[in-house]
Amino acid sequence: MPEATAATDGTTAYFDGYGLVGLIAVLGVLFVAVAFGAGRLLRPVVPTPEKLLTYECGVDPVGEGWAHTQVRYYVYAFLYVIFAVDSVFLFPWATVFAAPGYGAATLVEMFVFLGFLAVGLLYAWKKGVLEWT
Repeated sequence: MPEATAATDGTTAYFDGYGLVGLIAVLGVLFVAVAFGAGRLLRPVVPTPEKLLTYECGVDPVGEGWAHTQVRYYVYAFLYVIFAVDSVFLFPWATVFAAPGYGAATLVEMFVFLGFLAVGLLYAWKKGVLEWT
């Protein structure tokens, strides 16, 4: 019997950390709910026609509510994300490369990785994605 108690005590100690995280999460949600509820109860509610107007950067909106967005902006954002991920892989590689035991194989692997990125960049350049017109 004492063996089963020791096993349950070990699991209880293991799950105590999760209980604490759960308690903090519940307290955080309660704090936000109480803050929003208090704001709703304490704020003055005086609707006027001026307050019900659509507001856009301090100016009354003119024209339709539908705006066309150039796809180029998304392509630039996508290219940025690709190269940000590239840097996320390069920094740890640079630290590991200096350690003993990581030599030519690590260097070759990184040049293969950079080669794939270079081919992608060349493809984007050939397609005219990098031109702002």
